[in-house]
Amino acid sequence: MRRSLTALAAVAALAAAALPAHAADYVTEPAHTVAMFEIDHFGAGVNRVRFDKEEGAIQFDPAAKTGRVELSIDAASLSSGVAPFDRHLKSAEMFDAEKHPTIKFVGDKFHFDGSKVSAVDGQLTIKGKMHPVTLKATKFACYQSPMLKREVCGGNFEATIDRTQWGLDYGLGMVTGKDVKLVATVEAVKQ
Repeated sequence: MRRSLTALAAVAALAAAALPAHAADYVTEPAHTVAMFEIDHFGAGVNRVRFDKEEGAIQFDPAAKTGRVELSIDAASLSSGVAPFDRHLKSAEMFDAEKHPTIKFVGDKFHFDGSKVSAVDGQLTIKGKMHPVTLKATKFACYQSPMLKREVCGGNFEATIDRTQWGLDYGLGMVTGKDVKLVATVEAVKQ
């Protein structure tokens, strides 16, 4: 009897492992999620600015190769490391953080290379203007977190956008061009 119960348990475990994974909900993990941008400065260097407050929710189904991500970024949390520059970036000439406090990315089409996410198509909203953006994954993995004791999925994502589409026109042709590189590192914990 014991042998048949053990065999039955083994068969049940194998059957469960063979079942396709189902969509799961994930919440971004603040210590490992950051959004930033890079923009040319007179052709002599690159200005890098990060945002210190982001939050997001992700639905992810690796078996069906589908997903949805909503990432909200606090525009006033930007930080270049130079206070006068930060004040200018938050002003009405640039992000207008007081009037438009949230930058949002909503992605609803995931692309895969094998089992790994390779890109996410979505809509980026800045200053109330929404335009399509594809974030390409330069890294992606899911792992069992030894500290959280739960699955975590995440990656590094990049895109280059034309900032004038969102009304970020200050300094065009004077200080910088219109191309801005977006970089997001997102890790999310399975709920």
